Amino acid sequence: MSDRLVIFDTTLRDGEQAPGIALTPDEKLTIAHQLAALRVDVIEAGFAASSDGDFEAVANIAKQVRGPVIASLARCHPDDIDRANDALKHADRYRIHVFQSTSAIHMERMLRMSPDEVMKSVVEGVTRARGYVDDVEFSPQDATRTDVDFLIAVCRAAVDAGATTINVPDTVGYSTPTEFVELLSKVYAEVTRGRDDIIVSTHCHNDLGLAVANSLSAIHAGARQIECAMNGIGERAGNTSTEEVIMAVKTREDQFGVEIGADTTQLFDTSRLVSRLTGYPVQFNKAVVGRNAFAHESGIHQHGVLRDRLTYEIMDPAEVGQSGSQIILGKHSGRAGFQDALNKIGVSLEDDAFQRAFNRVKELADRKVEINEEELRIIVADTPQGDNAVEFVGMHVAGGNDMTPEATVKLRIDGDEQSFKGTGDGMVHAAFAALRQGFAIEAGLIDYRVVPVTAGADAMAEVSVVIGVDGKTYSGRGIDTDVVTGSARAFVAALNKSIGAKAEEG
Repeated sequence: MSDRLVIFDTTLRDGEQAPGIALTPDEKLTIAHQLAALRVDVIEAGFAASSDGDFEAVANIAKQVRGPVIASLARCHPDDIDRANDALKHADRYRIHVFQSTSAIHMERMLRMSPDEVMKSVVEGVTRARGYVDDVEFSPQDATRTDVDFLIAVCRAAVDAGATTINVPDTVGYSTPTEFVELLSKVYAEVTRGRDDIIVSTHCHNDLGLAVANSLSAIHAGARQIECAMNGIGERAGNTSTEEVIMAVKTREDQFGVEIGADTTQLFDTSRLVSRLTGYPVQFNKAVVGRNAFAHESGIHQHGVLRDRLTYEIMDPAEVGQSGSQIILGKHSGRAGFQDALNKIGVSLEDDAFQRAFNRVKELADRKVEINEEELRIIVADTPQGDNAVEFVGMHVAGGNDMTPEATVKLRIDGDEQSFKGTGDGMVHAAFAALRQGFAIEAGLIDYRVVPVTAGADAMAEVSVVIGVDGKTYSGRGIDTDVVTGSARAFVAALNKSIGAKAEEG
């Protein structure tokens, strides 16, 4: 038994069968070149007999992609096998992958064939494929729901007819790891019968979320090929994920004891290319290649990762082609994560200013979920760096339609929280009226402007105001996801400036 694990990537065949995916021959060729850069061992380029487009795609890949073995699927039917060979024959190395259903429900309800007829078609199909090429794979479709004795008999017949790889598909994602290991162990022992030139393979679907677990478990039973698709795409709930298998084997060599030849640094780029061309997004929390795979928001996790990446990361982001660990500013972030974010934008704050800015980030993160670098710069610039006479705490507005707009603002004045109410022609006017009461200042609004500073439904807006007090003007700026609250902050900043100016005048 070889210690080399063959990565058989079926993104372009079984993966493309996912509803809504229809890759052009050129798109398939582009992905195939990237899979070659990833250094998978086998690329199943398509099902050549299924359509003229698929034949063209398989033929193009066979002619132009070098490195991996190029394979095409074919039913145990002469026309399919001939068509596959015609598409593949220009490849440096190629494989014909023949299959036939073997479960009772498939034979009775779908094929309308007896077990003897199925056995005969398998022998004839493998024999015909072997007449073209030495590298022939056989798959008994729906193997995990097939009578075990019949499964063993069919696979033995395929080997005797010339198959060099026996694939055991969990076609409907029905098996569990314990069952699958038991089945694969039996297939390995009774089908290979000690021959080291026969490879046992797996092809697991993810209907119960166990595709990767089943495939990896099979390694312990002697499997030395895993069939998988990038991002786990495929029929129904999808296939075993190529990226997860590769990194599981690389990361836990102590558990699996097999070698792979993949260039793991190509995983992220391959994932994104497949996502872009198929139109299937990669879920944020997808293992290995997801946006959040190396992102940390929890304060405890951020503190640990900043001390030593290994505290919470079992893989190096660079090893899979990701840019690096990400410290995400959100409502769960701690002071260590906030300090790291400030360091990255080159900002240093004294203790009091640091705490005020940190509190402001936490407050906004409750509404925005995540604070990006641009927003952080704006927050820091907007956070008062010194003590103000009056501090804005919060506000509530009501009104609209037939009701007069009313605002209630809460201010901290000399350490004491107080509330003030005001009414106006609109919400912003009402907030300004309430603030004038709180500051006990007769101020007039001279200029008012709102500029969006980020995009999206939770965009932050920057409000700039100019007020007039006793013939002098004072400007203020406020930012928030809510325009009225941002306006209140801008008014407070300007009113505080007027108080400071009066204090300096004596």
